[in-house]
Amino acid sequence: MQASPLDGLHDVIVPEQVAWWPLAPIWWVIIAALVIAAALVGLKLYRTWQFKKAKRYAIAHSDSMADDSAQLHILLKRLVLHYYSPEHASSATKDWCNTLNKLTGQQFSEQEIMSLYQANSTQPELATKLKMGIRQFKLKESLNV
Repeated sequence: MQASPLDGLHDVIVPEQVAWWPLAPIWWVIIAALVIAAALVGLKLYRTWQFKKAKRYAIAHSDSMADDSAQLHILLKRLVLHYYSPEHASSATKDWCNTLNKLTGQQFSEQEIMSLYQANSTQPELATKLKMGIRQFKLKESLNV
């Protein structure tokens, strides 16, 4: 009688449990890439938040200035000085109106701007227009006026 070929087999040896620690090198690369990406996103968000700080300040102070159109006009000038150049903020009245119209989305006339330099001129409708201009002020706009 012939011996069965199954008699030559040995019992199956179960392998040990594979440990999850220490991680394979590729996992370290993936973790490092995720940490760097998260840091870059955080840095970008922080820089954007810092960049918009002057506009947030202007909006907060425009709400506290009831109908003082002269002070609101000064706030708009300060925004243009901060985000653009002094040449745009100190331009002639016509150029200043064009700059305001482009950056705020509102339509200002030269007469409205000149009336701000008159003594004791209270204009609630102009103050409302200036407040809206501060809220809608464009931070990244090319100025070719």
